[in-house]
Amino acid sequence: MKTYDAFFFAILFFLIGILLASFNLSLLIITFASLFWGAIFLFLGYFKKNKNFFWISGLILFVIIGAFYYFWDNKNFKTINLPFDQKESFRGLIVSVEKGAGQKLIVSIKSPYSEQDVQYIGHTARYKGRVLIKARNYPEFHYGNLINFEGAIKALDDSSYGNYLRKERINGTIDFPKIELIKTNQGNFVKAKLLALKDKTIEVFQRVLPSEKAAFLSGLVLGEREDFSKSFKDAMSKSGTTHLVALSGYNISIIIWLVFGLFLSFFALGRRWAFILSILVIIGFITMTGGEASVVRAAIMGVIALLAKEAGRMHSFRNAIMAAAFVLVISNPKLLTFDVGFQLSFLAVIGLIYLSPIVKKLFHFKEESLFGWQDNFSSTLSAQVMVAPLLISYFSNFSFISLIANLLILSVIPLTMALGFITAFIGFIFFPLASIFGWFLNILLFYEVFLIKFFGNLNFLNISSIGLLFATVYYIVLVSFMITYNKRHV
Repeated sequence: MKTYDAFFFAILFFLIGILLASFNLSLLIITFASLFWGAIFLFLGYFKKNKNFFWISGLILFVIIGAFYYFWDNKNFKTINLPFDQKESFRGLIVSVEKGAGQKLIVSIKSPYSEQDVQYIGHTARYKGRVLIKARNYPEFHYGNLINFEGAIKALDDSSYGNYLRKERINGTIDFPKIELIKTNQGNFVKAKLLALKDKTIEVFQRVLPSEKAAFLSGLVLGEREDFSKSFKDAMSKSGTTHLVALSGYNISIIIWLVFGLFLSFFALGRRWAFILSILVIIGFITMTGGEASVVRAAIMGVIALLAKEAGRMHSFRNAIMAAAFVLVISNPKLLTFDVGFQLSFLAVIGLIYLSPIVKKLFHFKEESLFGWQDNFSSTLSAQVMVAPLLISYFSNFSFISLIANLLILSVIPLTMALGFITAFIGFIFFPLASIFGWFLNILLFYEVFLIKFFGNLNFLNISSIGLLFATVYYIVLVSFMITYNKRHV
């Protein structure tokens, strides 16, 4: 077995171990099953005189390592010191704010505190954990606010929402407590300034565009969806275009390509330096958008997608995908099971790298086409085919109309995002000139919003349910087809 094959299987078995542990199987059962299969492959290696079976027999131990790591991480997550269902006073730092129908504050309760804090809140200075607070719209709170709040923290249940909060490293929730602002600007200075830059960018969009189009543009370039109306969210869901405002790998890859093209053409840099500088810009962009786990995931997936297109090879990225999954899961093992976005991004990138070239060959697509529609078609179809069972399972909604909607919209998304960044930059310097760019942006956004609403009203050709057996067979057939086709045509 070659080194890169051993690397692939080691990570694969590690991820399988985490997956099995997340299904509440005991470490003893996982260990016994792994040793059993390891023994079988060991026997096959001896019987068939094949060294690859010996390799697999040894690498299966990574299943046990993965399961152990999940249980270890889960134990550390539960090792907190928070009183549940007891009304008490707490002091914490706001690390994230989400606004919409009220405010959702993620507050980090940490120790040690200063002596003054201990005297103020007494024994609660020993508490540690992360709490989700639901608060009213006013007064407004911001990242870096140090607050006191009083109420009873609720423990997380075993529902899907509870698992989602665990994945976000949140230990409990509290609804509408009494909140007192103590200090401001207590968070990371750089992050606070970059978050302020993001708010300023959104403000420019709101000044040069109608409210609905400004909200959509903020979603495209910054992943912000706070100002979306319920009807527009429903239209995006039904038209299969929600991914456009999720700051997904697609959005990040567009930003990388825009910056990459700027360094390559305007600054006349070599491809290697242009690529390296593009990655550095993306790191800054991630920080500006808050540096949340979902954005980091999208950036990694977007970079892999860029590498796939830049190198023009498929087999080189099998290990790159596994390495990306490994890095993300090491940081948070619950991503693998409880983060829908991670699963969708992972499958979509696999579709882009492995299935999209097959689609192009089947349809005899050329390298260049008007507005790049052939590339958009193959990429969209590949991603949709890969994620369809998950979309149906999680959201009970998948429409074949989404392929047409995405094909018509995706062609103008890169230009829209480019003009959006240019408009924001000019708006910081000379707002009247930004208004001129806003007029051109308004035309593009009108076209995109119109199509989203139009296809969102077409409710036929929808699939709302799918069985586990069908989904399993679906992926087995799909993977078998890709492997067989590549063997015959490579």
